[in-house]
Amino acid sequence: MTKSAAAILALAASASAFAPTPLTTKNTALNTVFDDYIGAQDFKGGKFEFDPLNLAETYSPLVPFFREAELRHGRTAQLAVLGFIVTDFVRIPGDAYSFDAIPKTIDAHNVLLEGPMHQLLLWIGLFDLVITIPAVQATMDGEREAGDFGIAFTSKDAKTQERYSMNELLHGRLAMCAIGGIATQSVLTGNGFPYV
Repeated sequence: MTKSAAAILALAASASAFAPTPLTTKNTALNTVFDDYIGAQDFKGGKFEFDPLNLAETYSPLVPFFREAELRHGRTAQLAVLGFIVTDFVRIPGDAYSFDAIPKTIDAHNVLLEGPMHQLLLWIGLFDLVITIPAVQATMDGEREAGDFGIAFTSKDAKTQERYSMNELLHGRLAMCAIGGIATQSVLTGNGFPYV
């Protein structure tokens, strides 16, 4: 009998280790990264604060770099989507780039790997070395806004400029998803645009 009682008590004690802890809510009035940067908005204009890994809080000194990277990748993805679709219909002159030599856009990577791809890698590396690295350092030092390269096509009206910046972020986010889908669908189906 005592062995049974001891076993039951041991089981009861070990079960409490798996019991949920009571939730305590903290009310803090601290600003979050979503208060300091635009971008906490979805495509419908609603509130959208997406940071499931809590990177902005965990690595708060790197938030300007994160925004710079988001803008750069968004801009690159927008160009990639445009380039992926356009090259299914139009090619630059030259036998190496013709539809006979490269029937589908997805095949261009492997066909052009030996010549033009090395040049492309060189020019992108040079751009990163000369422009991107100093720009990121200036952003981290607070000397410039993330993604601002001083190109004067922006609006003088603050409200309009904020809308332009928000649109750039939203379009970049969509393009980053789209280029992944386009490349995947193109490889899976073996077809060009519309990739079905």
